[in-house]
Amino acid sequence: MDGQHERRGGLPRWWRHGPPWWNHGDGEEHGPRWPWRSTVLITAFVLIGSNFAAHAQEGERAALDPFARVLLFVTGAALLWRQRYPVAVVFGTAATSLLYLGAGYAYGPVFLAVAVACFSSVVAGHRRAAWTAMGTLWAGHALVAHWLYRWLPPSGDSAASWGQEIVIATWVVAIVALSELARVRREQWARERAERAQAARRRADEERLRIARELHDVLAHSISVINVQAGVGLALIDSDPEQARTALTTIKAKSKEALGEVRQVLDTLRTPGDAPRAPAPGLGRLPELVTEAASAGLTVEVEGEAPRLPPGTDLAAFRIVQEALTNVVRHSGSRHARVHLGRDGGTLRLRIDDDGPATGADAGGSGNGLAGMRERAAALGGTIEAGPRPDGGFRVLANLPLTVPHAKEEDR
Repeated sequence: MDGQHERRGGLPRWWRHGPPWWNHGDGEEHGPRWPWRSTVLITAFVLIGSNFAAHAQEGERAALDPFARVLLFVTGAALLWRQRYPVAVVFGTAATSLLYLGAGYAYGPVFLAVAVACFSSVVAGHRRAAWTAMGTLWAGHALVAHWLYRWLPPSGDSAASWGQEIVIATWVVAIVALSELARVRREQWARERAERAQAARRRADEERLRIARELHDVLAHSISVINVQAGVGLALIDSDPEQARTALTTIKAKSKEALGEVRQVLDTLRTPGDAPRAPAPGLGRLPELVTEAASAGLTVEVEGEAPRLPPGTDLAAFRIVQEALTNVVRHSGSRHARVHLGRDGGTLRLRIDDDGPATGADAGGSGNGLAGMRERAAALGGTIEAGPRPDGGFRVLANLPLTVPHAKEEDR
């Protein structure tokens, strides 16, 4: 999606999400980093650039001496602590720069160190400190350039022009304004990163819920059939060994099928992003479901035909029918169920009825099963209604849209 925005002429990714080196520089877990490389480069630039500036301003400003070089080195080296102590560094660089200028040394790249310190202070959230330090630097320079120059080196120096003061004031305001812009952008990047992390956690939660629902539907149906067949086998093992053998064969086949489906679900965890190795079940496997129900002693009558469905809707419809029939086997005294498939405009209507009566307090199904059916329907924009019928049976009525929004279908 980001690539699409860039191809359409939008802002580049780094502007919208922040450069990678900045995103990892917050240091919430391990503390601020030591900016060695940038500090060495800036300090070297200040020292070397000031030499050239001194030669260019020779005769107008004092020549660089060891004291000047110490001031320049201290001003640049202080930037090493700018991420840990931004307020102290911005005031420190402003003070050493003001001392450097007050001693009559050449104007030059010493202002770069102050600009970097101001930038770090504003971005770190110490806006008032940065403004105060920069204002103090400008006011101190104005005081030196217009009143104290008579008593400060170099000798014979004259007052600076007010035009020069306006230029310096403009430079100070521009530095602080750029720092404020960077602060605002960084806060936006932080919010966007937090939102993306929250969205990723939400997608992970939804995926865990989907897998849990899928496993529940697979295992609940299979274990219900196995439980019924195990009861048949135990009851007939002495009186009808052949029928018991058939029940055990059904148990073996059903357990193998269940293991295969569980493995298919778990494969999505082992190989994220890969296509599934087997197609997801759909209403095309409804005859298999009817046969399995028959092996559990439940006669299922199917009415109507399902229209062509999107994969997500097809899977949801199959699982809803499967769970409803599993609930009939487990919780209903009826050995007959009816599945009706129909279309009402743009909606697929599924109706699963049994004649009851219920055999337990949780008639109609367990809470997890019904909740899973409702979650599947809601994920597609559909609805589930489940409850006792007036004549004593139980009905599950599902309405699923035939056209699934693209985003939801992709999520599945």
